[in-house]
Amino acid sequence: MKLRKALITAGGKGTRLRPITYVHNKHLIPLVNKPMLQYAIEYVASAGIKEIGIITNPDFEDLEKAFGNGKMFGVRLTYIPQEAPLGLAHAVITGESFLKGEPFVYYLGDNILRGGIQQFLNAFHENKSDCHLVLSKVRDPQRFGVPQIVDKRIISIEEKPEKPKSDYAVTGIYLYNESIYEAVHAIQPSPRGELEISDAHQYLIEHNRKVTYSEITGWWKDTGKPEDLLEANRMLLQDVQNHHSGYSDDKSVLAGQVFLSEGSVVENSIIRGPVHIGKNCRILNSYLGPYTCIGNGCEILNSEIEYSILMDDAAIRDVDIRIESSILGKSAVIRKTEGIPANHRFIIGDQSQVQIR
Repeated sequence: MKLRKALITAGGKGTRLRPITYVHNKHLIPLVNKPMLQYAIEYVASAGIKEIGIITNPDFEDLEKAFGNGKMFGVRLTYIPQEAPLGLAHAVITGESFLKGEPFVYYLGDNILRGGIQQFLNAFHENKSDCHLVLSKVRDPQRFGVPQIVDKRIISIEEKPEKPKSDYAVTGIYLYNESIYEAVHAIQPSPRGELEISDAHQYLIEHNRKVTYSEITGWWKDTGKPEDLLEANRMLLQDVQNHHSGYSDDKSVLAGQVFLSEGSVVENSIIRGPVHIGKNCRILNSYLGPYTCIGNGCEILNSEIEYSILMDDAAIRDVDIRIESSILGKSAVIRKTEGIPANHRFIIGDQSQVQIR
């Protein structure tokens, strides 16, 4: 049976990304000036799936404001509030009325990968699987669900094990037939009080369901921590193309892949790509290094920054240290005060201001 539906998670509180997530849903944090969740929606839409349920946090209403009914992506979006973050298997239960017992793609909205998901749908159908998992080799598998693989077959899965039985992580991309509904209702909460999706997968294995897998051969990133956001942003910036619809004067150097949006002005500055600059920005007497993303309406004056993300209307003014590996929330400002500055690393929430001395 062809998959017609997808369930995408966009709830949770994003505690590891505070203070940015105090104000808005983490799935709206921009990567290359596009909300994180938009990548998941586009991946699913490009695989021909038109009915998408979004699991949301009832404390935030900004997702629906951002994406509407999905018409702009050629899909229909249904927003499904989850009363509490009680686990990924609980999110499936929460979405059952939308899914109506059909097979579906389950996609965690904070996962970014290259190449979309069509290949995984193909493998699910070709193998006639009950459950198809997407795996990736990682350096820290204890952060994830970890499969034990023998003779190219998954024989067990354990959530966040102290002693992982492989160096694979089960990524946040799953494909299921109707057997998953039995599994999520059969399992019990874990010691941390959640219905773990790894326990549902283990249930399927123990009940002789066909659990298959694909391995990601490109790159994949779970964006749960600030350093993960910066790394995902770096990966996505590798695909940025040269585009100069803004203005740069003859004293400026734009080298490599630089996307300069309309209304933005670059004067007496050096920009080394890949860099993506949003609309109506002002960059004066400054240096922008590789893997930097500048949101709309930002201002960078007499400063240096690289490998960082600036959200809309952020500003860096007259700072004579180079800022690296930093995330500035909306309307955040870093400016110089008198005195000798020192190196700093910034994770700055919305409307914050930082003075350096």
